Amino acid sequence: MTMYIPLLITISYMIIAVLLGYTAGKGKDMNNAENWGVGSRSMGPITMYLLIAAGGVSAYTFMGSPGWAYSKGVPALYVVVYLTYMGVIAWYFGPKVWELGNKYKYVTQSAAISDRYESKPLGGLASIVTSIGVLAYAVLQTTGAAYILNVMSYGMIPTWVGVFLSLGVISIYLYRSGLKAIGITNAFQGGLMFVVSWFVGLWATNQFTGGYSFRPIFERVQADIPEFLTLPGGLGDMNVTFWTTSILISVFSIWQTHWIQWMGAASKQSIKRAATLLPTFYIVLIPMIAVGFIGIFMYPNLNNPDTVAIQMAVDNMPVVVAGLLGAGTLAAAMSSSEPCIHATALSYSKDVLQPLFKWDEVTAGKWTRRLIFPIMAFIIAPISIMEPASLVYILLIGYGFIGQAFPSIIGMFFWPRATKYGAFWGLFAGFVVTVLFSFVITHPLGVHAGIWGLLINTSVFVLVSLVTKPASKATIERFFPDRYEELYEDEHVKKMPETSA
Repeated sequence: MTMYIPLLITISYMIIAVLLGYTAGKGKDMNNAENWGVGSRSMGPITMYLLIAAGGVSAYTFMGSPGWAYSKGVPALYVVVYLTYMGVIAWYFGPKVWELGNKYKYVTQSAAISDRYESKPLGGLASIVTSIGVLAYAVLQTTGAAYILNVMSYGMIPTWVGVFLSLGVISIYLYRSGLKAIGITNAFQGGLMFVVSWFVGLWATNQFTGGYSFRPIFERVQADIPEFLTLPGGLGDMNVTFWTTSILISVFSIWQTHWIQWMGAASKQSIKRAATLLPTFYIVLIPMIAVGFIGIFMYPNLNNPDTVAIQMAVDNMPVVVAGLLGAGTLAAAMSSSEPCIHATALSYSKDVLQPLFKWDEVTAGKWTRRLIFPIMAFIIAPISIMEPASLVYILLIGYGFIGQAFPSIIGMFFWPRATKYGAFWGLFAGFVVTVLFSFVITHPLGVHAGIWGLLINTSVFVLVSLVTKPASKATIERFFPDRYEELYEDEHVKKMPETSA
């Protein structure tokens, strides 16, 4: 009976998540996209802090990063670097996004892009391209959740059952309460993750070294396998160029999920305060990476590196500790899967299907919630069951697509001369190049496929924008109230007919 305690603790977490999430939207009309999509723009700094932090530090905290430390070594620290820069991005762009969303009542990133460039097709394309990365992330999290349930049940719960079980639980409270459910469950999940990661990391360190310092672990690695402490790492597949460009494309990726979360804040000050505190949460990565290094010596022949921390807990730790790690890892996976499913459903409904089928707001609001089910059943579940690549590599591929929206976002905030033609063809060219260099000619010259896509995207964006007519004066005045006269002082631009809205 003792052997099932970790599984029971893990399953208990799922029950708590359902109860918290289902009641989060009580008293709100969740067929309204404003309520379901951005939580009525009412979230304070603490909720925002845990919402963003727990969503960003996910299944790869407990599985992917220990897995990379186990199989590659220091390349796993890529996560630590890019999360630091993403905190800076949130601090700078978050308040700007909130101001636009609050003023014009946007509920998605693509809606803002459509309005700025006066182009619904561009918004639809941005939604589809960035959703590839977002859905890849959801696959990562769902696969991680299935791994956890499989290991905790000693194989009694097959991976495919774990996929449907975790998605089924999420669907209950996500459908009912939308972003409100994500906020409240992430607050609980975030606290659980933080406590569990340090408890497990220090426990494993003490068992391995006889103390609580990580130094002896790295001294052992340096003495026995020094290649794990330098690039390209233990497998020799993460050279300096690829490692660096992987960080760059991650920094340039402003996620649809983050955008929606920023717009759900009660004020722009809430976002700044939350972003300022983010590094205090990201230290959860440190003990789990140490666990991965310990696993090198404890499990030299482990088949699946992503399960090293879970396997160590099940085999060596007290059953309650193992159960808490299972619950914490499951919490990490679910807290990042929910916003991906939520954001994709919201964007597909508002930015693709509503313009295509001319839905009114009521119809779009109803379909926004319903779309979570086909997205889960026909996209996330089948791919997760296939268990593609390692968890962190799935994330790396996804960033290449999310980053392609960056030039359009820059044109939204900083470049009045950017046009819908430049943004559309730049995004399309970047998407094609990213697909080609992700799956056909993989990462030429060791440069991440997304960076190649971004270089082509930006070049086309700038060149085509310079030879095509800008948005109407009314739109430029709304987005650049202090600069629109500067643009229209150009006599050549003045003579061009304004684009229609």
